[in-house]
Amino acid sequence: MRVLEGLQPQSVFHYFEEITRIPHGSGNVKQISDYLRQFARDKGLECIQDELFNIIIVKEATPGYEQEEPYILQGHMDMVAVSVPDCGIDMTKEPLKLCVENGRIHAEGTSLGGDDGIAVAYALALLAADDISHPRLEVILTVDEETGMEGAKGIDLSMLRGKRMINLDQEEEGVVITSCAGGARVDVTIPLQEESVMEPDREEEKAAGQTDDGRQVLRLKIAGLLGGHSGIEINKGRGNANYLTGRILQGLSERFGICLTAMHGGLADNAIPREAEAVFEVDITRAEAAAAYVQEEADRIRQELGDRDPAFTAGCMIVDPQEYGNGNNDGAKKQESGSYDAASTARALACLCKLPNGVIAMSRELEGLVQTSLNLGVVTLHQGALKLSYAVRSSVEEDKEALCRQMQEIAEASGAEAEVRNAYTGWAYRKDSPLRDIIVDIYEKMYGSKPVLEAIHAGVECGILAAKIPGLDCVSIGPDMSDVHTAQESLDIASVQRMWEYLLAVLAYKC
Repeated sequence: MRVLEGLQPQSVFHYFEEITRIPHGSGNVKQISDYLRQFARDKGLECIQDELFNIIIVKEATPGYEQEEPYILQGHMDMVAVSVPDCGIDMTKEPLKLCVENGRIHAEGTSLGGDDGIAVAYALALLAADDISHPRLEVILTVDEETGMEGAKGIDLSMLRGKRMINLDQEEEGVVITSCAGGARVDVTIPLQEESVMEPDREEEKAAGQTDDGRQVLRLKIAGLLGGHSGIEINKGRGNANYLTGRILQGLSERFGICLTAMHGGLADNAIPREAEAVFEVDITRAEAAAAYVQEEADRIRQELGDRDPAFTAGCMIVDPQEYGNGNNDGAKKQESGSYDAASTARALACLCKLPNGVIAMSRELEGLVQTSLNLGVVTLHQGALKLSYAVRSSVEEDKEALCRQMQEIAEASGAEAEVRNAYTGWAYRKDSPLRDIIVDIYEKMYGSKPVLEAIHAGVECGILAAKIPGLDCVSIGPDMSDVHTAQESLDIASVQRMWEYLLAVLAYKC
């Protein structure tokens, strides 16, 4: 029996559950794309699958709607695939484990992929139906939206007829998105120098966690943070596990001359990391003081975060030096080369802390809207380099470019490199929008109040696609979701049904 069987709208939840059975994290989209192509073939619908695995499916107008302007419906097929530690699910190969609780759907131990699986499910339910009135439908389902909107950038839309588009990548019912920020990814690579291995001059018994040359091996771990979407939750003051780990490590480096051995945190550059850890070596005579400093700094951070991140924890413990080595982030056996020296450790951590993180500027025009931000989403230590991956966002193109340049300058001054990639333009507000007028009018008639029209700091693909279709009129809508890009992500069942009925009413409207 299906987990979502019996939920309404039945067809939407049928296809949503089908999608969750197919691994479709960003960069792992061929299987879901092939599923969509086969769906179209089975339904006798025109379908284009390009070399990037983007999908376009066309369904002609139902009787009486042949003269209405076509609608483009758009979403993305990839998801941010994150999980809690030791969840036991390989998200590159295995289906999600769905749960229904308190009127919401979530996945056991992993992200759900409601962003943007619900858009795909809505589209498939529409394309499969033979009893829904609508104009010609042109459905665009892109790949790798979550890692830089590469599908939207590369897709060819020259065969489409539509000039009005409903993007289904919004996560709050009753809020119509009318513009969004642009963004980019910035990867910073900071070289580290391996320390020479010293042979002990005599045999002696070592204390637990002690190296041959009289140093203690300690592990710092930060956990319990709420995390979240780096576009939506970036203004909530939540802690970034990667940045906080770097901050504590830099303090340790300045005071105790530590040697970094391993470091990792975060799973996606556009998700605020909830956990991070690092392994380092310190002179055994200073190990107790180093551990005490970690707790003091943790107490300061806890006070700073307050109610914004109430479950924050940070701890420092002795570990077996044979369990960790440079470049090992998975508990693998220590490599022969050991740790990185204190001088390059200090330079790397100083660079990490000099680079900005979080909200940079708020909009002067729209109260409460973040204008420019960045998120240190992923940190890895591998093959002689500390690698930092950031998601940069701004509603002002010049500010986005300036922030990327600033990061490059900071990196260069620290002997590091910063590469800007996957840049995408924002979506500008359109003063005259017949589609927006329809959306607002129908919502008010159905629910007795006008929807909120909002610009967002998160990115959607409307700006990129609008550049490919001159004169494109678009809005973004969707049902209620919470904690997207985290293992706590959930989707509101009743909201899915309301937004389905709303979408059908919009498609049935005749101009």
